[in-house]
Amino acid sequence: MANNKSSKKRVEIGERNRLQNKAYKSALRTLMKRCFTACSAYIEAPGDEAKTTLTTSLNAAFSKIDKAVKRGVMHRNAGAHQKSRLSIAVKRAIEPSVS
Repeated sequence: MANNKSSKKRVEIGERNRLQNKAYKSALRTLMKRCFTACSAYIEAPGDEAKTTLTTSLNAAFSKIDKAVKRGVMHRNAGAHQKSRLSIAVKRAIEPSVS
């Protein structure tokens, strides 16, 4: 347990940051799931509207990942890994022959 004022403050700040990071990661995971869902929807019923939804969700997820890396919520290699996963999923949805 913290013994002095500054260490107590650091504990409070750490807890606050942990909760903020947790919320940010949750939002990031939600956007990634939306992108994967959009990929599945496009595979089942390809069309202009589905493709627009797919690209919009991909852009939103990429933006959130980049911001998470910038804020320090996520390591840059982890961010690159997640962006790669999304890109591969989208490419497979748009061009099924690509593996």
